[in-house]
This record gives sequence, C-alpha cells and structure tokens, in this order.
Amino acid sequence: MIKFEEFNLCDEIVLAITELGFVNPTPIQEKTIPVLLESRNDLIALAQTGTGKTACFGLPILQQIDSEQKSVQSIVLCPTRELCIQISKDIQNYSKFMDNIIVLAVYGGASIENQIKGLKKGANIVVGTPGRTLDLIKRKALKINNIKWLVLDEADEMLNMGFREELDAILKNTPENKQTMLFSATMPNEVRRIANRYMHNPVEYWVGKKNSGAENIMHHYYTVKASDRYQALKRLADINPNIYGIVFCRTRNETKEIAAKLVSDGYNADAIHGDLSQAQRDTVMQRFRRRQLQLLVATDVAARGIDVNDLTHVLNYNLPDDPEIYLHRSGRTGRAGKHGIAISICHSRDGRKINAIEKLLGKKFEHKLLPNGKDICEKRLYNLIGKIENIEVDEEQIEPFLSTINKKLAWLDRDELLKRFVSVEFNRFLIYYKDAADINSNTTRKDEYQRSNNTAKGFKRFFINIGSKQNIKATKLIGLINDLTNNRHIEIGKIEILRNFSFFEVDKAFEDLIIRSFKNAKYFDVKLVLETAAPKGKVVNRTKMKKKRKKADIN
Repeated sequence: MIKFEEFNLCDEIVLAITELGFVNPTPIQEKTIPVLLESRNDLIALAQTGTGKTACFGLPILQQIDSEQKSVQSIVLCPTRELCIQISKDIQNYSKFMDNIIVLAVYGGASIENQIKGLKKGANIVVGTPGRTLDLIKRKALKINNIKWLVLDEADEMLNMGFREELDAILKNTPENKQTMLFSATMPNEVRRIANRYMHNPVEYWVGKKNSGAENIMHHYYTVKASDRYQALKRLADINPNIYGIVFCRTRNETKEIAAKLVSDGYNADAIHGDLSQAQRDTVMQRFRRRQLQLLVATDVAARGIDVNDLTHVLNYNLPDDPEIYLHRSGRTGRAGKHGIAISICHSRDGRKINAIEKLLGKKFEHKLLPNGKDICEKRLYNLIGKIENIEVDEEQIEPFLSTINKKLAWLDRDELLKRFVSVEFNRFLIYYKDAADINSNTTRKDEYQRSNNTAKGFKRFFINIGSKQNIKATKLIGLINDLTNNRHIEIGKIEILRNFSFFEVDKAFEDLIIRSFKNAKYFDVKLVLETAAPKGKVVNRTKMKKKRKKADIN
C-alpha cells in the first residue's frame, strides 16, 4: 500500500500531515495527488463526502505555491461557510511548518471589512463561498487575474444551492492558463456544463458511488406513524447511552423545533442552522467536537463542512427525497476504519425511497423494532452499573469526605444503599417508560413498497404552478408546505417536479388547510396557483390540464 512519503512532497508538508496522523492516502488521494503534482492538466474528481478531498488539492497547491509572492495564487470555492472554514483550517494545518503561507476564508455572515483588510495584508490562498467571493471581486478587493489554481469543491452542491450565476461570473474572469480542479459527489448536467465550458481536456477520476467507509456502516430503519417520530428519536437516543451523532431534519424550522424539544427533555443536544450567527455556529461546533453535545440537529446544507471522524450514528429524522443525499449523510459515520450506524425513522410510505437508496448503496437496509420501556430501562441500568464498576477512584481526593459519608449512610444496609444509589440516576427512565406503548408501525416492508407505488386513498394529490424552471426542488417544496401551513407534522407523499409545474401528495386530512394556506401565497415573485389533481395514472381532462400548464407558463 502506497504511503504519503512516496508522493515526493516537501519535508515540511510530510511533517505536518504525519503529525495529523496521515499514513496511507485514500483511493481518490492516491489517484489525484500525483497527477496534480506532475502536470498542469485540469482535473475532475468524483468522490463522496469523507474521502479526503481537501488533501487532494491542498497538498499539491502547497507543494507548488510561491510563498514569497503575497498576491492570491489560488481560489477554492465551496458551498457553505462551514465547509469554507473547515477547508481553510485543513490547509493551514497542512502548511503548519511552511513559512509565509497565508490562507484566508471569505464567506457571508462575517464582516466583509475584516475580509478586505485580510486581502490587503496579503493572502496566498483564498477559500470562499461563491456569493462573498464575487462580492469581493466586484469591490476590486480580491484580484483573480493572476491565479494559478482554481478549485470547485462540492460543485454539485453549489449548483443545487443556486450559485450558477455567481460561478459563471467568477470563472469567466479567471486566466486561461490556470489549473482548474473540480470535485463533486455526482455529475449532473449542470456540473458537466461547467466542466465543458471552463475546463480544458480534464482528466477524470471516479472512485465509485459508495463512501470509502460504506463497508463499515450498518443501515437500519424503523417504521412509525408521523406523529410518533419524535418519540422514536428519543427511544433511539435512550437505548444508545453513548450515542454521538447528527440528526438530519428537512427544514430549518424543524431543526430548531427538534433541538429545543431534546434540550427541554434533558438531552445533550443543540442545533446548527442558517439563523445562527457565525460566532454561535462556532460555539455549537466547538461543543460538539469536544463531545459536550451528544446530538447535533442539522439540515443537509448546515451540516456541510462538519468533519468529525468519531460519529457513532447518523439519524435521519426524515428520509431525504434524493438517494444521493442519503449517501452524503450516512458517509459521516463509519470513517477512519471505525464502524457506524445510519438510522432512518420512516413512515408507511417510505418503502420506495428505501428501495432506491438500497439500489444506489448496493446494500440492504435492516428493518428494526423500536425498543420498549423495559428494554431501555434495562440497557440504561446496566450502562450505569458498568460506569460505576469501571470508574477510577481518586483515594487521596475522596478520603477527607468518607467519614461524613459513612456516618450519613450508616443506617442503610448494602441492598438498600444500592437501590437508592442507582435510583438517583435511573428514576427518570423508570417513570417515563412505565407502561410505555408500542409505537412500532405494524406495516410490513411489502406493504410499504406496495403503498409507495400507488396513491393511497388517504392521500390527496395537488398541482402547483412552480417547477424546476423556478429552481424548485422536492426539499424546497416540502419547506414551502411546512412554512405556509405552519405545520411540521403533515405527512407528505410522492413529489413530482416538472419544468413549469409540480405535483405533490399530502395526508387527505389536511386538504382544506393546504388550500387555505396557499391562497394568495407567492414563491419569490411567482403568484402560486394550487389545485387538486387526479391520482397519478387516472384519466384526466386533457383540455383542463392544458389550460393549467398554459397558466403556469404565463406565471
């Protein structure tokens, strides 16, 4: 197996990455680093989250950069400020023993004046989000006319987040002779368009659709009613006393709501979302990395850039509509040779999503039953006893207090003392789970798949006049439904996004609420038109449908 020393990197870089624990490169590093060190070819690398992409471009750039030149020589673009901060920190760590290397992170939500001052002082490498980078270019604070390297990291996610115009504006003003590196988990048409337009005969590497740690990840799913989803999450946290993981939610509001409930119920949890200031985000992430938090609740966008190798679990509070997103989520556990568990809390209409994810993973999900109150109490009790058994006792520190303690507890015999001691920590579980109901759905996997392929009689299908032309995606449509109805517990079925309009299904019980909520509503500048639609596959009035489509085009 090849080692990093064989790449002929300078001693300073080898010393830094050795200190970081780098020994053998990951498959994508092994393929790309030699190419970038030995040639000026443009490069496309397709690999999932957690495969070490920052080192792929960071090490070759540092090896070749002119540390005496204070102008910007490299731009790294990425989708979120979290990832921006993480990349800049990684590159700083790689260059720890190099002289005069300055890495500057530029992103929204932080003082642009301070970032301009940083650029005036001089920076060799700028890592930025597309919006803030373009803003600095327009202000003439960031000059990119002489850059030698341009990196597009998480290119698919940048385009998913609507940064197409910003990327075009930046790329068309970069020099022709630069070396461009594009890193992406997938290669949709928009990413291919960027590559075709701005890259010159790129070499392309693909390391497979699975995350590098996929073989170390178990995939479990639990089926419950939508109304029991939070109770299911609590039981999963309780049955795993040493859990250290990320809970993924669909929307920002759901993230805040679930985190607030967990904190209120006594769990070490917090949320990361777009409403936090950068200082607040940094505080939350610092607590999470120090394991002062056991559960971090986040949306997919907010979780970009979170790089923690020791996660035991990834929990999907909702399954994502895009199987690729599930791969991103689950790839955050099972890293660095460790084992992890990806858990999904599902409802009866998720069978089709599970099948799609299984096909992409090349792995089967294991259907599990949520533990009952007795199971949880037993697990927590034995965990507590294990802690007592293995605790290190500092005799010198505790000795002064033993005399008073002995006098205080002298009237208790051994059995009574044990009962009271255990109850101090254990009573809340005994009380909470006393007579706890079974919340497992009795729906079988076969039933789930059957129902997911047919519009169930309990769901109503709607037509809406926005589609991919308005940059709407399934996740955005779900967020729109949640925000307009002010209800996060509406069960949402199949979603179809077409160019000028879309269809979606919701629990029939909420039909009137959906119609009222969407009345006179807008999506940016588009006045929304919402109408009930026939179940998919049913013969519809073609003339009426043409009128709907025409109306959608006009809007």
